[in-house]
Amino acid sequence: MSNKKSITAIVSVLLISAIMLSAFALSGCCRKDEPALSNPNSNEMTKRVYSYLCSLSGEGVLTAQQESTWMGSSEYEMDYIYSASGKYPAMRGLDYMNDDFEGVNKRAAEWWNRGGLVTICWHTGADFSGEWKDASNDEIIDWEAILTNGTPENEKFIEGMDKAAKALLELQAQGVTVIWRPFHEFDGGWFWWGKGGSENFVKLWRLMYERYTEYWHLNNLIWVLGYSHNGEDYRKWYPGDEYCDIVGADSYDGGAQPKLYQKVNAVNKARKPLCFHECGANPTEAELRKTKWIWFMTWHTEYLTDNNGKEEINALYNSDYAITLDELPDF
Repeated sequence: MSNKKSITAIVSVLLISAIMLSAFALSGCCRKDEPALSNPNSNEMTKRVYSYLCSLSGEGVLTAQQESTWMGSSEYEMDYIYSASGKYPAMRGLDYMNDDFEGVNKRAAEWWNRGGLVTICWHTGADFSGEWKDASNDEIIDWEAILTNGTPENEKFIEGMDKAAKALLELQAQGVTVIWRPFHEFDGGWFWWGKGGSENFVKLWRLMYERYTEYWHLNNLIWVLGYSHNGEDYRKWYPGDEYCDIVGADSYDGGAQPKLYQKVNAVNKARKPLCFHECGANPTEAELRKTKWIWFMTWHTEYLTDNNGKEEINALYNSDYAITLDELPDF
């Protein structure tokens, strides 16, 4: 064989190997060292997204930004970031607050179709309507009645809970994988879903998980268990490995919070990926490299604009460690 043919053969083998490795990375199968999704019936797209998320730990961090819808444009935060850096975040954060199911689903599908990832939370009252103030002001008096299958209180409660399930089902039909973050900051004690204590919260989480997974067959969800920075004993709030896929925490104290990371990781016996699911001032690249968060998400409006100068955003979004919208794989 001539040298020219030998080189051609070697290059061909290398190209084929690279293609096979890329296909494996985006296949539905996790590597042996990766945790599996909690829902064994998760669809193939969701498996691919989760496998990608698992691969990021310590290798890179997704940029994420929570949207607002009351600043003249739902692109207020995205435009601010782009004007500073020439980049868009890899993940868009949305909120079913005020029953904005139609609007959230529209923006989530649009972002997904641009190649981005979407994460959805739900600030809602105890009757599953309203907004942040209702989530904060409401309180459930009789948790036993709410959580006992078949009671009138339980049936009404589930009827309200199902509103989001129906919306998520629409996104599933459109092929959108949702990184679902319900009942966040539960251990902080300021939202109704955490005011009943850890035992009731665990039952509540499992109720939603089983309802959405087993009754509604939502196989497009990656479940994020989002602690606050305020809790003391994270273990008692943990619903179990089989009920979540990603564990996270938030903090508005600046930095990537290495101690907070260690605190969350202490309950993470199944080695699930960890996320920094809300912050105000963005961590720096150097701070993020000290942890293994797979994403950080900046909160909306003044939390973004008053705490993050455009020079700092430009440096972070254009760093080698941060992953932006244009750098995501084609799932």
